This record gives sequence, structure tokens and C-alpha cells, in this order.
Amino acid sequence: MSKRIGIQTVKFETKPKIIAAESIVGPKEGAGPLKDYFDIILSDDLNGKESFEKAECSMIYNVITEVIRKAKLKETDIDFLFAGDLLNQISSSNFAARELEIPFYGLYGACSTMTESLGIAAMTIEGEFADHAIAATSSHFSSSERQFRFPLEFGSQRKPNSQWTVTGAGAMLLGRKGDHPCITYATTGKVKDYGISSPDSMGEAMAPAAVDTLKQHFKDTGRKPTDYDLIATGDLGKVGRQITAELLKKEYGYDISNVYMDCGEKIFDCEKQNTNSGGSGCGCSAVVDCGYIYKNILKGKYKKVLLVSTGALMSTTATLQGESIPGIAHAVSIEFGGVKK
Repeated sequence: MSKRIGIQTVKFETKPKIIAAESIVGPKEGAGPLKDYFDIILSDDLNGKESFEKAECSMIYNVITEVIRKAKLKETDIDFLFAGDLLNQISSSNFAARELEIPFYGLYGACSTMTESLGIAAMTIEGEFADHAIAATSSHFSSSERQFRFPLEFGSQRKPNSQWTVTGAGAMLLGRKGDHPCITYATTGKVKDYGISSPDSMGEAMAPAAVDTLKQHFKDTGRKPTDYDLIATGDLGKVGRQITAELLKKEYGYDISNVYMDCGEKIFDCEKQNTNSGGSGCGCSAVVDCGYIYKNILKGKYKKVLLVSTGALMSTTATLQGESIPGIAHAVSIEFGGVKK
């Protein structure tokens, strides 16, 4: 019997369990509104390393090893590691993986990588290809800025709709057994491009993909926004969140306003911390999902959550050639503690 429902969604009969989650953030994120939910807060953006790129590599390595320790497992107990980041050739994840004795799949979904890796990890558990799998991702403000925009030394002026790439990494460890939050559905997104070409306009570029994936998730599953305690997009920021909510209601009739938040808007105090429209980057949804959201699921605040990480599939080369920015969004539903009343 097919486990696919509708057009783009997979239903998990075995309900893979999220046994443990781990998050690490930089000093700026650690001074924001969600500081009490992160496991590790760095005192230094370099994390004692020689470069920002090496610091990012150390962050994703740390969350992977810590989430294994939390689950009281060993590296050899993990069947697959699914991880990615924003840097060329996903170098942070690759270099972290070379220090680990875990079979590794490197993924690139830009800022959508957290739910992309989580959905694929759940599929390997569901398909009995693995007993344990890890989904992880990372980003770093300084390494991302000099790759995608300008070197920090350039001192370019930030636009009002621009976002601040989150320095952070998150990992979730999935297994088959135990009383843990479980994954019930994964909706794989389609690439959407509405012609946005400015690398400062991440929220606007990704919002159409978020709208399309949310719409398809509701159609495929037969669920409504009110079936969820929380719907969280990854890193659309203030501008992208508003566009997503308005378009979803206007075009498809789904009103998510009462249960909707965006991780990019939530992670910073945008006015006090001068982050303009909010946070972005692979690490944005990763640390909010692994920190704030996962811990509130365990506390019973949320019983049914829909995570929708969003990604801008851009490159420096494509931007310089005048290409627009394609967007992607993947959704994963997490449930724990019974059916929402």
C-alpha cells in the first residue's frame, strides 16, 4: 500500500520519533527573545576557531555529537546523517561529517534544509532502512554574508526588508521507539519563482513557495489550519510572513493567522537588535525548531505543530548573471500528547 497521500505528501504509519534535539547559537541570537530555549550559547562568533567557516563547522559537529549523547547512544548506533548548510559544497556539513563515523548524505535546500533533512530522515525510519537517523543543519552570519552578499569589511548599508543570517545549528535524532514527539506527515515542496532578484529580499522570494506547500499540505491531508496548535515557517521575516498569510487566505481561503509564527521574526527583537525584517539562514528554523518549538512540545504547550522551513535557492554566480531567486518550502508535522481539542 502506498504511503503517499494526495500529490506531495507522505503519511508515516510508524510515526518516527524525535528522541532528542540540540541547538547552539551565537551571541546575538543568545541575547534575543528565545535565549532561554537554546542549549548552548556561544560567547564568541568564532567559537575559538581561526575563521567563521571553521566556527560554523564546529557548531554543526557539536550539535550532532551532543544530540547523540542526549539520546544515550553512540555514533555507531546512528545509521544515517542527513545534513547541509549554505556554504559552497556544503563544506560545514562535509567537514563535520569527516570527524564522525556515521554514513552521511549531504543535502542542499538552502534555508529549507532542516525540514528537508527531517522529512528524509523520517522516510528512512518509516521504510525500515534505519533504526536511528539524524537531521541537522547550520548557518553563520559572517560566513554567509561574505559568500552571498558583501564582505563584512565593505560595511554595506542594510535595506529595511533585509534579514540577518542566524548564527546557529540544530540537530534532531530520530528513532522507532519510546514516548517522544512523532512525525506524522511530510509534504515535499515544489520550486516557485515569482521573479524576485534582489538578494536582500529573501522573505518576498520565499513566500510563494511557503504558500504553495501549505496549500498542498492542507489539500493532501484534509487538515485545516485550526487542526494545528502552531504553524511555523522558517525564515520569512516580518515581510515574508505577512505576504504568506495574506496570499494563503486570498488565493486559497486558508486563514492561519491565529496559529502562525515565523522563526525569523521570532528569534530576534528586530527593533532593539537592528535585524530589520528578522532572521534567515539554515540555522534559523533549525535552532527555533530544536529549541523553542521542541521544548514547548515536550512541555505540552503544543500538541500538533506544522514546521515549514523555507529556502531561497540562489547562488552568487546566478545573481551576478541577473537570475531571479527560486524558492522552496518543505513541511513536516509533529505530534505529541494526543489529539488537539
